[in-house]
Amino acid sequence: MATAEQIKSLIRSHVDEDRDRFLTIALQVAAHEARKGHSAIANDIKGLVDKAKSSSPKVIPFNRDFNDLVLGSTPHTRLADIILENSKTERIKRVILEYHKQDQLKKHGLANRRKILLAGPPGTGKTMTSSVLAGELKLPLYTILMDKLVTKFMGETSAKLRQIFDIISSQRGVYLFDEFDAIGAERGRENDVGEMRRVLNSFLQLIEHDSSDSLIVAATNNANVLDQALFRRFDDVLYYSLPTKDEAYHLINNRLANFKPTRMGKGPITDAAKEISHAEIVQACDDSIKDAILSDKNKVSIKVLKNMLRDRRSAYGNSKF
Repeated sequence: MATAEQIKSLIRSHVDEDRDRFLTIALQVAAHEARKGHSAIANDIKGLVDKAKSSSPKVIPFNRDFNDLVLGSTPHTRLADIILENSKTERIKRVILEYHKQDQLKKHGLANRRKILLAGPPGTGKTMTSSVLAGELKLPLYTILMDKLVTKFMGETSAKLRQIFDIISSQRGVYLFDEFDAIGAERGRENDVGEMRRVLNSFLQLIEHDSSDSLIVAATNNANVLDQALFRRFDDVLYYSLPTKDEAYHLINNRLANFKPTRMGKGPITDAAKEISHAEIVQACDDSIKDAILSDKNKVSIKVLKNMLRDRRSAYGNSKF
């Protein structure tokens, strides 16, 4: 039988609509039952979790003419799920609050923050921030597939862009332009072509005149290449960076949850996590939990965790520890 703590965690994650956390705890219950020799129950729970995972994320039906341009989903990610510095968390809270209070702002001739630019290295939380906004506001998340949007035919990309903004106006949601530099690169760069200048000009006009109820989020790994005219079109610009030692330790604690070692020193663990992104730390924690489950253990080994973090770090050719 599941422990009292596991049952409470299951109920808490269900109430918070934290689907990923719910499934993780369910796997912990399965591991607990397996250790007690209840293999049939453990296998049944694992089967149910696998079935649930195979059906996610839920895809929002979209106009079939845009299926190849936009991927829709219904995130349940919450602000508590993302580890960021306090100042950035407060700015995200402000976007959420202004959305909820937009009618009150309109009475005073003001508009809520709706157009957000996110910039920073891969894996530092930009895409997850979009999921948080959608999850907190209970809106669908629509990700614009930039590789499908940009074509070699003159005028076609701009035409598709106008169609997407028509959808933004008619279908409320959070719209994410990931890898935004594909269309937002500075005009006049050496490798620039006239067609992409026209695309950027179209985007500048469309986003400036957009007054929909949707949120528009643009994410880039390199803000330095963006055209300067873009920045004033956004209501807020958030810059992301690799986690600090405190943020890394907090993230590891949260992700390991019930599998966290009884005594986990901060220094050695954060040293192993140095110079890797939030996403890589999460992957290392998940790999450590898998190792514990497959070894019939209920706690992650500190040695294994450090090795997993180092493996993620060495993947980027950064092997100095």
